[in-house]
Amino acid sequence: MKSNIYLRDELAAKFSIPRARFTELERLKLIRPAGMTEDQSPVYTEEAVQQIAHIQKLQELGYGLDEITRIVRKVGLPKAESGKTGKGKPDHYLTVGTLAEKAGLSPRTLKHWEEIGILTPEMRSEGGFRLYPDITVYLCHLIKDLQLFGYSLEEIKGFSDLFREFLDISDRPETASRRDVQERLDLMLGEIDSLSAKIQLFKKGIERWEDLIKKKRKEILQLRNRNSKTGEPEERARHA
Repeated sequence: MKSNIYLRDELAAKFSIPRARFTELERLKLIRPAGMTEDQSPVYTEEAVQQIAHIQKLQELGYGLDEITRIVRKVGLPKAESGKTGKGKPDHYLTVGTLAEKAGLSPRTLKHWEEIGILTPEMRSEGGFRLYPDITVYLCHLIKDLQLFGYSLEEIKGFSDLFREFLDISDRPETASRRDVQERLDLMLGEIDSLSAKIQLFKKGIERWEDLIKKKRKEILQLRNRNSKTGEPEERARHA
């Protein structure tokens, strides 16, 4: 889970902002949603929390919204540590129900994968509302592929842990010693090589079964045609 989120009503309630005033802050673009759900509901991150707190401090100093808007245009508002500016197109996020539908899974399965640590939501609101980026659909398909390959959920959890470690090392390589990083990277390469070897075996097996199925289908069709022709004289004799 990368960050906390707030739904519009949650964020407004956090600062006791009336709905009309919150809508005005959005209209003036003093706060912007970080993303949208599939039903176009806006969601906000800690950056919006910092920005609203800064706006309220300016209001306490006697500045009106028009003046604050001019100040923001000149110097901007504080940004969260993520470094997002909030000026680009909002990201698109999926709810649990939509993710389950697109991935061909049940919400119960997704919940179980979360409980054992295979999947984690991108964002979670204070009320427990969970959101996932679009790429999670692809990740769910990869997990199902590994299950077809014969991997247990425990083994798949190991893959997901290594992938998260890879992301941590990529983003913050200085957090561990060079020796530890080297050992983890060697382990990742070993797992990739092992999976690659297993996939090659599956490919050969699939080719064998494809050839066999193609051959046997042709033989069965030929046998069915012969059987059909053989039975035609007897059928005509019975109806004579």
